[in-house]
Amino acid sequence: MDLFIDAADGRGLSEQLYEQIRGAIAAGRLRPGNQLPPSRDAARQLGISRHTVTTAYGRLVAEGFVCGRAGGGSFVAGLPVPEPDPGSGTGLGAGTGPTAVRPARRFAGWTPADGPLRPTEVRYDLRAGLSDPRLFPVGAWHKKDKAAVRPGGRPAATGDPAGEPGLRLAIARWIGRSRAVAAEADTVVVTAGAQHAVDLVARVLLEPGETVAVEDPGYLPVVRLLRSLGARVAGVPVDEHGLIVDQLPPAARIVYLTPSHQYPLGTVLSMARRRELLAWAARHDAAIVEDDYDSEFRHVDRPLEPIQRLDDSGRVIYVGSFSKVLSPELRIGFAVMPPSLAGPVTALRQLIDWHPPVMAQFTLAGLLEDGTIDRHLRRAGRIYSQRFQIVRTALAGPLSPWLSARPAQAGLHLTALLARSGDEGKVQAAAAARGIATTGLSQYFHDRPAQPGLVIGFGRIDAADLPAALAELGDVLGAVSGGE
Repeated sequence: MDLFIDAADGRGLSEQLYEQIRGAIAAGRLRPGNQLPPSRDAARQLGISRHTVTTAYGRLVAEGFVCGRAGGGSFVAGLPVPEPDPGSGTGLGAGTGPTAVRPARRFAGWTPADGPLRPTEVRYDLRAGLSDPRLFPVGAWHKKDKAAVRPGGRPAATGDPAGEPGLRLAIARWIGRSRAVAAEADTVVVTAGAQHAVDLVARVLLEPGETVAVEDPGYLPVVRLLRSLGARVAGVPVDEHGLIVDQLPPAARIVYLTPSHQYPLGTVLSMARRRELLAWAARHDAAIVEDDYDSEFRHVDRPLEPIQRLDDSGRVIYVGSFSKVLSPELRIGFAVMPPSLAGPVTALRQLIDWHPPVMAQFTLAGLLEDGTIDRHLRRAGRIYSQRFQIVRTALAGPLSPWLSARPAQAGLHLTALLARSGDEGKVQAAAAARGIATTGLSQYFHDRPAQPGLVIGFGRIDAADLPAALAELGDVLGAVSGGE
C-alpha cells in the first residue's frame, strides 16, 4: 500500500503512520494476511528514519493489529478490529458524515436498479426484457473481430463522435431494408444502447422544467432518466390502439413512445394514431422519439410503417438497439436524427465520452454488411416464435382462469392482467419460492393507478422447459387464488 506523511501535521511521524495503517485495516483496505511494506522500504519511500517506522509497526503488533514473522516481515493479523468513527475521515464511514457532499434533490435516495438474479437461484427464468445469450453468433463475431486488427484492417486511433462511418452506413442500409426506415449515414448516430440515445436527444432538446409525454404504463428507466435531467414527465394512457393522442399534454416538448410493440402491454400503435400523432407534433412544435426496441422478432401479422417513415417535417427521432438483436453486453444502439439535430447531438456525444468503442463498431459493421445479422435474425426469430406460441397457448388455455392475456404480435414477452384483482406480490413471492423468476406489471405504471399482472418473458428459457415452467406458474396462481 502507499503510505503518506504530512510534515505540517501536528502529530508525530510515528503516530501518523500508526493511525494510517490501523485505519486501512479497520476499513478493510488491508485484509488479514496482507504484508506491510518492509520497514527499510517504507522509511526510504517516506524519507523518514527506519526507527520511526519500526515504532509504528511495534505498536500495531502490541495492539494485535499486526503480527510479525521472524525473518518474514509484518502481516495484518486475523483478529477483529473496531470500526472507525464515521466522522473520523478514515475507513468505510469516511465521507458519510453531516458535512459530506450531497446529491441534488432530484437524486436523493437514488440507488442502481437490482441486477439480474444469479442463474443458480432460478429454475425457470420468465423475466421480461432478456434475450438468449446462447443465440449470439460467437464464431462470426470473432472472425470479424480478428479481421479488424490485422495489418491494414486496424481501426484509426481516434474515432468519430457519431460512430464509425462504415457502421453508420451499414446501419442505414440495414434498417432501410429490414424496417423501412428512411436513413442516410450522416443522420445515424451510434450510441451506447437505446437509452443513451434518448439521453442525448433529451439533453439537446429540453430546457429544465419542460414537459415530456410518455406512455403509462411504460418503460420506467427512461422516465427516471428524463426526471434526472430536470424534465416534467407526464404519463399518457394506452388503449388497444396504442397511446391516446388526444390526452397528450399541450406543453409536451417531446413524446417518447414504443409504437411497434408497446412496452410492456404489447399494443401496436394504429396507423390512424400514427398520423394523428404526427399532426399533433406539428401543431405543438414537439419532437417524437420512436423507440423500436425489438420489432425484429415478429410472430403475428406484418409490421406497420415506422412513424419516422411517415414523417415529412423532421420531427421524429428513430431509436434502435442491438441489445435484443445480438446481446445487451455489446452496449451498441443508434438513433436516426433529423438533419437539424445530427450536428448538436454529435457535438454533445463528443463532450461526454468522445466516441463509441471503435473495435466493436468495425466488427458489427462487417456482420451487417455480409448478411450475418440477417441470417442470425431468421434463426433467432424461429426460436423465439416457437416460445411465443407456447406462452400464448398457455395463456389462452390452462392459465386463463387467473390471467387475461393482452394481444401481442412481436417481441420477447407477453403481458397478462391478473384476474379477480389478484395479488401480484403474493404471486411473485410464491413463484420465487419455487424457483420461477417473474416480472410484475404494476411496476411500469407511474401516474395512473397500477394494474396487477405479469409480464412473461421467454427470451431466456428453452422451448422444452416452457411447458413445465408455465404449469408450475399455473399451480402458483391456483394456490394463491385459493388462499385469498
